[in-house]
Parts: sequence; structure tokens; C-alpha cells
Amino acid sequence: MDGRGSGSAATDTSVMWRADVDALSFRPEGHIGACMVHRHAFRTLLKQMPTPEACAAFFRAQEAAFHFAARAKIARANLALDANLHLTSRDLARAMAKMAVASEQ
Repeated sequence: MDGRGSGSAATDTSVMWRADVDALSFRPEGHIGACMVHRHAFRTLLKQMPTPEACAAFFRAQEAAFHFAARAKIARANLALDANLHLTSRDLARAMAKMAVASEQ
């Protein structure tokens, strides 16, 4: 599930499952730190306890929303470029709703 690209650290959007923390990890666009989404956040969004593969599939299907949510959290918290962060199901639901409204306009 490691989708490492050949770009610089700031544009590498690697996605991997971190079994040690039971979370999907990715690097938000334009950010050096890692962003984690715990399996329980996916459980809330998918209404079931998903496998790591199901979490990765959901990430790929909603990747724009994950990056949108990460950018919003980074801006809201004024995080440093190399700071790590976590997204909750609420962060992601909010991003998906905002993107859905924007696409209707």
C-alpha cells in the first residue's frame, strides 16, 4: 500500500498503513509532516470496522477530501511545515460536505 512517488518530501503523497498505530498515514500536499487517520475514524465514516485495505480504498476514492481536510487543519492550527497531524472522522466529514457543496455550485 506504499505509494511512494519520486518527488521531493514536500510533494510526496506516500500512503501507507501504520500497523504500530493502527492508522493510515499520508503526506498532505505541500507539507513535510505526516498526517494520520486512525482506523476508528474510518469505522465512523464507513459504518463498520474496516480492514487496512478498505481504509486505503476509501482514501483513494476520497483523496481530494483528505488533502482538503489536512490543509484546513494545518491552517486552523497554524502548524509548522514539518508538524505531524491527525484527522478525525469529523474533519473528514466536514471536508467532504464542503467539497460536495462546492461541486453543486
